[in-house]
Amino acid sequence: MESVFPQLEPLLAQVNKPIQYVGGELNATVKDWETSTVRWALMYPDAYEVGLPNQGVQILYEILNEQPDVLAERTYAVWSDLEALMREHNVPQFTVDAHRPVGAFDVLGLSFATELGYTNMLTALDLSGIPLLAVDRDDSHPIVLAGGHAAFNPEPIADFIDAAVLGDGEEAVLEMTAVIRQWKSEGCPGGRDEVLLRLAKTEAVYVPRFYDVEYLSDGRIKRVVPNRADVPFRIHKRTTMDLDAWPYPKKPLVPMAETVHERASVEIFRGCTRGCRFCQAGMITRPVRERSITGIGEMVETSLRSTGFEEIGLLSLSSADHSEIAEVTKGLADRYEDEKVSLSLPSTRVDAFNIDLANELARGGRRSGLTFAPEGGSERLRRVINKMVSKEDLIRTVTAAYASGWRQVKLYFMCGLPTETDEDVLEIAEMAHDVIRAGRAAGNRDVRCTVSIGAFVPKPHTPFQWAAQEDADVVDARLKLLREAINADRSLGRQIGYRYHDGKPSVIEGLLSRGDRRVGAVIRAVWEDGGRFDGWHEHFSYERWVQAAERALEPLGVSLAWFTTREREELEVLPWDHLDSGLDREWLWQDWQEALSEQELDDCRWTPCFDCGVCPGMGTEIQIGPTGAKLLPLSVV
Repeated sequence: MESVFPQLEPLLAQVNKPIQYVGGELNATVKDWETSTVRWALMYPDAYEVGLPNQGVQILYEILNEQPDVLAERTYAVWSDLEALMREHNVPQFTVDAHRPVGAFDVLGLSFATELGYTNMLTALDLSGIPLLAVDRDDSHPIVLAGGHAAFNPEPIADFIDAAVLGDGEEAVLEMTAVIRQWKSEGCPGGRDEVLLRLAKTEAVYVPRFYDVEYLSDGRIKRVVPNRADVPFRIHKRTTMDLDAWPYPKKPLVPMAETVHERASVEIFRGCTRGCRFCQAGMITRPVRERSITGIGEMVETSLRSTGFEEIGLLSLSSADHSEIAEVTKGLADRYEDEKVSLSLPSTRVDAFNIDLANELARGGRRSGLTFAPEGGSERLRRVINKMVSKEDLIRTVTAAYASGWRQVKLYFMCGLPTETDEDVLEIAEMAHDVIRAGRAAGNRDVRCTVSIGAFVPKPHTPFQWAAQEDADVVDARLKLLREAINADRSLGRQIGYRYHDGKPSVIEGLLSRGDRRVGAVIRAVWEDGGRFDGWHEHFSYERWVQAAERALEPLGVSLAWFTTREREELEVLPWDHLDSGLDREWLWQDWQEALSEQELDDCRWTPCFDCGVCPGMGTEIQIGPTGAKLLPLSVV
């Protein structure tokens, strides 16, 4: 398969940041086309600077390319300046590894971290010469596969994709590859339908064309049922249990252009059982599976030696919750102290944090700000969302941090949470003021606190999947009140930064996250009207989405508000009910009722099981330490 780079290269001088389309990154892989049996194009549907650091894509890229007869290359969304030139000069969507046309691959796998990447998917399909609608594709087109967290409700894009995979991808992509390899070796019998049927029969790949959706007269779903006898009624998520057996990426990619994260990242555990009711990631990735301390050490060493990065990010949904996090950070700090390698925990809870841990992270020479996420402004609201962090805990922690030399604290909150009032939000200002007072009491006058606010979006497979989303105007009004409250005390307010995202993009995210197949027409209309990069504030148009929703949904008797600000009933069929995340639906409903009653739920890692359903339903179990192993330096320190 010939490269399209000779046609692409003359265009690059006319676009912004041409280096992002060139490829050739350190640790990239280019394999021979003719000797490869199964060929994957992996796409993160956003710009190179966002997509290249994505761990999921890098992991699958390495795993697939380790197979001798499998080829995997990467592609990213192109900016509008290059898109226009590609259309003018008939240059198709290409991979950055060997600049091969995406339309020539067997599989186009898209990893969706957010639903706002759906319009970029349509751009890539169109540039590739792949029909937008799955029903219009033939045997010459790739299988369009969705994965990532947004794939747990792929119904809004069901018309555009051929298949979706729920959960962890390491083993899933190899099993899919085996099915496609076998089908091709037999001469592709039955064509596209046959290979999709074989994938569906695994019960781990969802093929929307094999399921019909029936609706009630009031717009709700009546049922989702298979339209043929040989496909399963429910599709189950995949769970990779032994993380030490999958130490990927072994050789992280080193970007050619500036990206959002300039570091090597090592996932230290997967899953979370803290039970934050708003958190889809924590719910759908259960159970907790820790990587061993020695496994972490080996991955860090391999990553540093193969990349030259000077920062290591220890990733998870709540990294300080690793049962041996103190030993991990001390061991890594000892090992790399002379090399000035810095460590970071991108996600840290107040109740799992301590100054000893922070000091170990700072030994590499960098003392960046500390980041915490109380999420809710008041104690009452934090009980509702099951984020049990008290203001006293936070103030005690930041006081100790300021006394130890830290100057900057960042606090993350959400606005628009279920049962929220103006008073709940205004308590954020009080908390921020107390943080500054704590710094001054510790003897520092130059301390800073940054308050960052995002609008809440109810997500599938969480206790809040039935909740009504708050109207954007209400969210924006509360954010205005909060700004005024922060600045009411000018002495304190001038040391508090305030960042927020208005409520309008979150309404559209809510439409896409809890929508059904009827929402596909909205996505297509937005894309045809020029919608691109909707996850970027400067490219997002709320009016475009609202107008498209009016045209596409109202003739069907539903609306944007029907999908977002409407509370669901217990027995209503939800668009994703046939997709099994392992969580028992009755347990989720009960947790929703307990949220309304402001009842807390403990972390089941350290308490008896709460019967969420994941472990018995998926045949899995929580895997935590301590192992008792020590992370010894590789050389004398």
